[in-house]
Amino acid sequence: MKRSIRIGVLISGTGSNLKAIINACETNRIDGRVVFAGADRFGAKGLEHAEKLNIPTFVVNYAGIINQFMQYPDKQILPDDFDLQEILRKQAIAENENPARLNTFLKTRCIAEAALLEQMAPYPFDLLVLAGYMRNLTPYFIERVNTDPLSPRIMNIHPTILPCFPGTDGYGDTFRYGCKVGGCTVHFIDYGEDSGPIIGQRCFPIDENDTLETVKQKGLEQEWALFPHCIQLFAENRIQVVKTTHPDKSGKLFHRTIVKIVHLQEKET
Repeated sequence: MKRSIRIGVLISGTGSNLKAIINACETNRIDGRVVFAGADRFGAKGLEHAEKLNIPTFVVNYAGIINQFMQYPDKQILPDDFDLQEILRKQAIAENENPARLNTFLKTRCIAEAALLEQMAPYPFDLLVLAGYMRNLTPYFIERVNTDPLSPRIMNIHPTILPCFPGTDGYGDTFRYGCKVGGCTVHFIDYGEDSGPIIGQRCFPIDENDTLETVKQKGLEQEWALFPHCIQLFAENRIQVVKTTHPDKSGKLFHRTIVKIVHLQEKET
């Protein structure tokens, strides 16, 4: 069943995917509207496009929050509902990190995330999309948005065919490795780095004459088509999150959460 959804968008840079999503809403390729656009730094150009369309915008300055914590750690106020041990138990972003560095990372990110949640609070949303948002989210933030584990509502786009090359430089990693095919993936966020259930993927050929810049351009063109498509699947209520169990080569059971795309005929019956 189609529904008109409210979409929140977080960006870090030029916001090309934000523009693609807004355009898809305006041309009825997405049954929804963007209700806010936020960024993790001042100077994120994509916010200018949203402001021109009277879409509310805000900035949570992660760098400033991190610097303040590093200079005056004893003076920083953590959220009242912050539980470091619980977050350490759940997170899977930096499992092998030095404990002291990991604790600092999680504390600074949760301070920033509490500010982010406060900025988002005036704008109720159905789906939060990370459109080039270059920050890992901690369980503290994720669980305050995903109140139902089987109905996730934080969607991210990543510039590779996951699970290959997670991290911040997907197209660069793809190009330097000499891959003959590149691509992009839209997935839900979980507690790991680019490890959540995959919603959709698109790929493109990499020719011998391609450069890193042409690979990035090919990838962006696929992103601008894939992201709106996946958001529309969400609007049509056609995304189901399913827990699966399969034996691996040794016979040990492997548990995984996946996305099933329900066909419209199935929804109707």
